[in-house]
Amino acid sequence: MNVITTTILRNNLADTLKEITKKRDYLLVAKKNQIKAALVNIDLFEDLLALTNKKYLKSIKKARREYERGDFFTHSQVFGNI
Repeated sequence: MNVITTTILRNNLADTLKEITKKRDYLLVAKKNQIKAALVNIDLFEDLLALTNKKYLKSIKKARREYERGDFFTHSQVFGNI
């Protein structure tokens, strides 16, 4: 698990942000041996926000049903011979 203490985070904030940005990662922030917060790469955060959107989740479920029914286009049907 990716856990960092508040003291280490405070002393290494710039380097920590660089690491999270590069790896599309997250860190759990602990204070007094309890996880209190999370530091998350912006791309991962946006993905998490998208998952909480009910319209987005509904569209995923619809797409899965269509796929299971065989109601989809192949790559060549969509893009032809590129």
